[in-house]
Amino acid sequence: MHLLFVADPLESFRIYKDSTFAMMREAQKRGHRLSVCEPKDLMWQKGASVTAFVRDIRLTGEQEVWFEAEQQRPHERPQAVKDFDAVVMRKDPPFDSEYFYATHMLEQAEREGARVFNKPRALRDHPEKLAILEFSSFIAPTLVTRDAADIRRFHQEHRDIILKPLDGMGGMGIFRVKDEGLNLGAIIETLNRDGAQTVMVQRFLPAIAQGDKRVLVIGGEPVPFSLARIPQGGEVRGNLAAGGLGVAQALSERDREIAQSIGPVLAARGLLLVGIDVIGDNVTEINVTSPTCFQEITDQTGFDVASMFMNALEAALAS
Repeated sequence: MHLLFVADPLESFRIYKDSTFAMMREAQKRGHRLSVCEPKDLMWQKGASVTAFVRDIRLTGEQEVWFEAEQQRPHERPQAVKDFDAVVMRKDPPFDSEYFYATHMLEQAEREGARVFNKPRALRDHPEKLAILEFSSFIAPTLVTRDAADIRRFHQEHRDIILKPLDGMGGMGIFRVKDEGLNLGAIIETLNRDGAQTVMVQRFLPAIAQGDKRVLVIGGEPVPFSLARIPQGGEVRGNLAAGGLGVAQALSERDREIAQSIGPVLAARGLLLVGIDVIGDNVTEINVTSPTCFQEITDQTGFDVASMFMNALEAALAS
């Protein structure tokens, strides 16, 4: 099987923790061929198929020089995207205009016969902050608005709140405002830009002290362990990018209930891999662009997440 990974530059990978690397390693272990490109390497022209300018690679098993590429530059080898057995879209957030355009290019490739995971339309239809609105029975009190008065009213009702931009990632732009409301006005101005940008506001969940759990769902089935990302050093954010400590733990009954309720719904829409973020008993985000934590869970528990992913991918291609 020949796989194309659409991802960030290989040179930016930190392979000791990168989930895309774990997928590639498992694929090569099974005898599959690997090619890679970045979204900027996708091209379409009237009268032809969507083309990817790719590098064909082999993993070396080394830490420093961890891959060998047959091409030094992608433009040396163009290939129609539909000619790959599967395309794995693993470009990291942010979900900006260029990411949006890439999903349209990949959707055109699908019309030409490509098999893309996660499905491009499903990526567009499930923005990671707003996807939780569909599953409101699992979320804490939440407000989505541009209006400063709405945010102030929500704060008066709940007294301790979290504010975050809809396009943030890795804990970027997250603020906590406690009962005294210190700096609420300035935070609103920073996030909503005088009403020009929409903000998500949620009641603060004290269970964050026990971690912001990443629950992975693959092919509609939950990975039996989550990674609890525990805030450190007075931080309110558990994100690993913000210095959180990742601790793998078995799913709780509530975690499993959430995953088994949401996972099959999203899998049916073409989302082979989903990362559900859970604080306490509440869903806070649903990550679909490039969910991570494969290696942390595997390293701490022995459960091979990448193998489960490749099993699901192979099964999807056989169906």
